[in-house]
Amino acid sequence: MGRLFWKFFLCILLAQIAATIGIGGAFWLKNRAIQQQRAEEIDTSPPAQMAIEAATATLEAGGSAALKHFIGKLDRMRVVAIDQHGKELMGRSIHPAMLNKARALLEQEQSRPVVREATGSDGVRYLLFLPYSERFRNAQLGAAREALNAVTMAGPRMLPPAPRDPAQNGSGREIPRPDGAPPGAAPGMDNLRNQLPGPGMGGPGPRMDSPYRNLVPIIAATIASLLFAFLLAWYFSRPIRALRLAFEAASNGDLAPRFQASGRGDELSDLGRDFDRMTGRLRSLMDSQTRLLHDVSHELRSPLARLQAAIGLAHQQPDKLDASLARIEREGVRMDKLIGELLTLSRMEAGAGKALYSDFCLADLLHDIVEDACYEAEARGITLDVGGDAGMGEVMVSGQPELLARAVENVVRNAVKHSPDHGAVQLELALLPEASQVRITVLDRGPGVPAADLDHIFQPFFRSSNTENSTDGHGLGLAIARHVIEAHGGTISARNRSSGGFCVEMVLTVKSRRSD
Repeated sequence: MGRLFWKFFLCILLAQIAATIGIGGAFWLKNRAIQQQRAEEIDTSPPAQMAIEAATATLEAGGSAALKHFIGKLDRMRVVAIDQHGKELMGRSIHPAMLNKARALLEQEQSRPVVREATGSDGVRYLLFLPYSERFRNAQLGAAREALNAVTMAGPRMLPPAPRDPAQNGSGREIPRPDGAPPGAAPGMDNLRNQLPGPGMGGPGPRMDSPYRNLVPIIAATIASLLFAFLLAWYFSRPIRALRLAFEAASNGDLAPRFQASGRGDELSDLGRDFDRMTGRLRSLMDSQTRLLHDVSHELRSPLARLQAAIGLAHQQPDKLDASLARIEREGVRMDKLIGELLTLSRMEAGAGKALYSDFCLADLLHDIVEDACYEAEARGITLDVGGDAGMGEVMVSGQPELLARAVENVVRNAVKHSPDHGAVQLELALLPEASQVRITVLDRGPGVPAADLDHIFQPFFRSSNTENSTDGHGLGLAIARHVIEAHGGTISARNRSSGGFCVEMVLTVKSRRSD
C-alpha cells in the first residue's frame, strides 16, 4: 500500500474522529445540562411517595438513628433528611434551589405527598424528600426491588415504640435488636429484602460498576472508524494505483487496454477508459507511422532499383546511353512526384496552410480541372461530362484553391485511369437543401472496388486487390484528397455503383453566393 493510501486513510480517520468527538460532545453537553436541571428537581413518582412514607414511619418509630440506618441500607432512592439547622442527616450537600423547592411543595396541599416534615422519637424534626437524580442512581437494580423495600420499611408505622424493660438491663435503656438494627427500626426489613429474587432468577442483573464500562462504546467506535477508513482508502487508492501502473507500462511501450472491464461507474473508471482511448489512439498512430515508413521504403525501392539498372546498362552498353538517360529521368520524376505527395500529405496531417484561406468560385475551379483532365482522357477516347444545378456559377467557398484543386483532380484522374477505353466519366455538381452545402460527385464505369476495401481506400499507400500489381501511382491520391476535403470542413465518401463502376462524393460548405 502506497503513500496515497495512507493519506486517504489518515484523512478519513481524522474526519471520522472529529465527527465522533463533535457529535459525542454535543450529546454529552446536552445530557450534562439535563442532569444539572434534574439535580434541582424533586421526584414525585409513586415509588418516591412510598420511600418518603417508609422514612417517615421509621423516623417516628426509631428516631434519627433508625432513619440513618434506613437510608444507609437503601441501594437507590436514598431519601434526603434535612434537620431544623439545615444539615443533611447523611452529610450530603443539597442544592439550595432544591431545598427551596422542597419547602415550597411542603406548603402546598399535595394529593400525593412527596415532601414530608416529621419529628422523630428523639425530638429532632426533619424535612424528608427524594431528589430526582437519586431515582436513577445505580439504575441496574430493579425498580420493583426498591419499591418492595420501601413498602417493607413502611411497616413500623403500625407498631408502637420499642418496649423498655429496666428489669432486663437494669439501666432503663432500650433492648438492642437481635438483627443488629437500631432500636425502633422496622423488624425483618433485611430478611424481606434478602428474599427478593437475585440475578438469573427473575431479579435484577449484576451491577456494572466497572470503570472500563464507559470505554466500550469508544473502543467500538474507534474500531469501526479504522475499518471504515481502511475500506474507503482502499476503494479510492486502488484505481489510482492501477492508473500509475498503466502509465508506467505505457512509458515502457505497452499500450494494451487495461480498464475496459471496470464496472465502478464513477469518475475514476471514466478516467481509466479515457486512458485506454488515449493509448489506443497512440497505438494506432504508431502503427500508422510504422506502416507509412514501410510503404515509403517499398515505393522508393522500385524506382531506385530501376535507376541502378539504367545506370548499369549505360555503363555496359554505351550505344544505348540516350535510352538509359531517358529511363533515369523518368524514374527521377516518379521519385520527385512521390516525395512531393508525401510532403503534401504531411502538411495536411499537421494542419498547415489554414491561414492562407481565401474565397473563390467553385465552378471556375472545376472548369480548369476538367480542361486539364481532358488531355489524358482524349488519348484513350474517354469523355468527361459535366452537369450541375442552375446557379452553380454563383457558389463561393473558402479555402486554398491550389490544394482543393489537387484533391478534386486526384479523384477525377483516378476515375479516368480506371475507366475502360472509350468510356465516360461524369462530374456532377449539386446544391444540397437550404443551399448551405455543395456536393461534387465523380462517376466512372470502371471495375469498382471490392466491398472489403471501401473502408481503406483513403489510407496512405493503400491499393485495392484489383490494382495492387499496377506500377502506375503510389496509393496517395485519395489519401491526400481526404485530408484536403476534411481540412476545408467537408466530407468525402466512396461507394460502388449498382449499375457498375465507382462513385466518389465530396461535400463542401458554401461560404456565400456571388452576385451578378
